[in-house]
Amino acid sequence: MGYTISQVVEISKLSAYTLRYYEKEKLFPIVKKNASGVRIYSETDLKWLHMIECLKKSGCSIKEIRQYNKWIQAGDETFEKRLALLENRKSIVENEIAALQKVLNTVTYKVEFYREAAKLGDYKKAESSERLKKLHAELFGA
Repeated sequence: MGYTISQVVEISKLSAYTLRYYEKEKLFPIVKKNASGVRIYSETDLKWLHMIECLKKSGCSIKEIRQYNKWIQAGDETFEKRLALLENRKSIVENEIAALQKVLNTVTYKVEFYREAAKLGDYKKAESSERLKKLHAELFGA
């Protein structure tokens, strides 16, 4: 099945400008055009678009995504290069998730702290709450 650029915009939630930019930057393999010159995206193009967005969200630059695409087009002899790039991205994303988890734990604790303080009507009583001490230990290990 083929998709027009407007259908891909609706599916991907990306702008037509972004799709054309990706094409111009050679991030896509060649997108076919019909007899009228209208771009027709394939299922493979949609899968690749998903990968482009994944790589971007992981912190890859346009240059790195272009290189990854070249490696794919080069064939099986580039598996190790692709693997190295993806392992690096995976490590970076895992570190970002760990950092965000610490932020979430802090915010979670503060939300519960202020709920308790509001319920008790007293900041000091909230500080000595056994429930909050237990939550703090669970979130921060201390």
